[in-house]
Amino acid sequence: MKKNLKVANIGMMFGMCHVEGAMGYGAEIAAICDSNPDTLKAAGERYNIPEEKWVTDYMDIANNDEIDVVTVAIPDQQHKKVCCDLLRAGKHVLCEKPLALTREDVKEIIAVAEESGRKFMVGQICRFTPSFEKAKELIEEGTLGELYFIESEYAHDYMTFLKEWRADPKRHGVIGGGCHAVDLIRWLAGDPAEVFAYGTHKLLPMVEYDDATIAIMKFDDNLAGKVFVSTGCKRDYTMRTVIYGTKGTLICDNTSPTMTLFTTDENGITQDPQTIEVEVNNHNAVKEFAVFADAILNDKKVLTDALEGAKTVEVCLAIIESAKTGKIVKPNYEF
Repeated sequence: MKKNLKVANIGMMFGMCHVEGAMGYGAEIAAICDSNPDTLKAAGERYNIPEEKWVTDYMDIANNDEIDVVTVAIPDQQHKKVCCDLLRAGKHVLCEKPLALTREDVKEIIAVAEESGRKFMVGQICRFTPSFEKAKELIEEGTLGELYFIESEYAHDYMTFLKEWRADPKRHGVIGGGCHAVDLIRWLAGDPAEVFAYGTHKLLPMVEYDDATIAIMKFDDNLAGKVFVSTGCKRDYTMRTVIYGTKGTLICDNTSPTMTLFTTDENGITQDPQTIEVEVNNHNAVKEFAVFADAILNDKKVLTDALEGAKTVEVCLAIIESAKTGKIVKPNYEF
């Protein structure tokens, strides 16, 4: 019989999907937390959570021995302190992406997670998006043959919701949002050995960092990749991704109900494209929480643990450094 996990959710502005994920799994919501009382009230009323379970100080959650799991969806700059406090208090933690914004912070989270003996998960949600899960399946089945090029983009116009914490120079668009595309490519193709990037800044005058970045990646001598990040683009949000292999090509994204697959016949001739229907669910918090709960209850390895989240951050930092210096940068995956 499944244990009834008691869950607390911190950060209601961006974390209501995590409340829904825990509730969809069947866990008990033991507390919700937000420093803004109005935001907290709106979430409590939306999900019919009793007022006695509303808190404005996350340490009330850390000090509550009845709570098993905590989801953290707060500004990235606060991830390290809050996550480390929760881990030291004996909580299992699911932290929104990116893990943190600096190597120093991710290294501390890794160390504290290991010392705590608790499960820690980074919310790299693209790994639970139906179209990208299907892409992973097709790659592993060999449908596309050997990969030789992969590209993904994070195109999202921040103009209408650019809060102060999003404008922080440390929260460069590549790491704050582009980490989705970087993590997706890492999941599908592996860790890039080196990156080279260019950046431009024409769309968001209120931020110091580039609002468009193009990064070229080298995985090995026969596999290359590209990530495009634009946080000021004038278009609908998308993470269009194209995967090229020796036997086929797959075109997909996270907001469309179909994917396009090209394959070849026994003579290597490209056939008419196939349309694959998929569920549109670009923030599949229910499955994300279910996977985390399974790891907790059955003592399984968390596939997007702190180290995995740190590697994605490292690639993002390498891209930012390359765009600034004009030099090729080799990510350092040693933490």
